[in-house]
Amino acid sequence: MNVSSKAKQIYGQIDPQTTKLGDLRALAKTLKTNHDLAMELWSTGGFLPRQLAILIMDKKRLDQNVIDQLNKGIQNHDFKEQTHLMDWLMANQLSKDKKLVSLIETWEQSPYALQRRVFWYYQSRLRWMGHTGHSNTEYLLASIEKTIMAEPPEVQWAMNFTAGQIGKWEEKHRERCISIGETTGLYKDEVAPRNCTPNYLPEFIRIEVAKLNK
Repeated sequence: MNVSSKAKQIYGQIDPQTTKLGDLRALAKTLKTNHDLAMELWSTGGFLPRQLAILIMDKKRLDQNVIDQLNKGIQNHDFKEQTHLMDWLMANQLSKDKKLVSLIETWEQSPYALQRRVFWYYQSRLRWMGHTGHSNTEYLLASIEKTIMAEPPEVQWAMNFTAGQIGKWEEKHRERCISIGETTGLYKDEVAPRNCTPNYLPEFIRIEVAKLNK
């Protein structure tokens, strides 16, 4: 690896078989924000080193060009790792800075599917815990109805999840969100893992609303 001795030392502490997310978070606390080191760890191409890199990036040094380069690097991972890394980047960096949130809000039509996923996943996160009253809800539902079936799976999931959150928390939109699931049929035959809510919108909304009414 053409990286500094410190980066090599940190890289050597990460074992793909035994290192857990908690271990990465603990390590990140000791390293603190160190963007140059983050970029060195990112350059190794490893999944876990890249997770750690995201934790210690300096969000002030992230812009559209840098994010595009990170996006391209993520393409070298398998599907599950791709979505995890992009969601991890959103949760730990992009959603924590007003400038970066402004970028997210422009990504609905991004040429990169993972950035479109972030646009939709961020919209769903805005609605977690019952935060309602957003002015763009009608627009989002119309966009979901029009485009969800043309999107790749990683984007479909985030759009579907956004509709699920809207349907869960906003009764006036609930039947419309259920209808989206019935029309698309997305995830209808999916078997949800134990203790997880199904992604199929009619079932997701039914189960989540029932929890609210307990």
